[in-house]
Amino acid sequence: MIGDSGTGKSHPLIALGTEVAMVGFRVKYVLATKLVNELAEAADEKQLTKTIARYGRVDAELLFQVLTEGEEKNSVPIASNESFSGWTKTFTDPRLCAAIVDRLTFGNIIETGTDAYRLATTRARAEQQAAG
Repeated sequence: MIGDSGTGKSHPLIALGTEVAMVGFRVKYVLATKLVNELAEAADEKQLTKTIARYGRVDAELLFQVLTEGEEKNSVPIASNESFSGWTKTFTDPRLCAAIVDRLTFGNIIETGTDAYRLATTRARAEQQAAG
């Protein structure tokens, strides 16, 4: 799922994960930053401070391994506020970034747009109060 902050990405992914878990599948919900930290700690024997300097290389390589490992047997839903073209800011190796995007775009892409749900709800509520 790709879309601006507040456009409704996390809630449906959590709901989907909950439903899948209720029928007996294993589900893990994790923020990308936490996942990257966990992977970096595991790779460097829990020496995260040393890995921070190498984040541009380490995180993308480890995330790529996770996506490749589960590619054909597991689902990996991901939500991002950044369009795929902007992922090179996070994954600085262009070839590795392209490979990660390739793995993720093999499935379904849902674009939630730019209109923040909470902001729209707050504005609609304020207009109702002003009108009545």
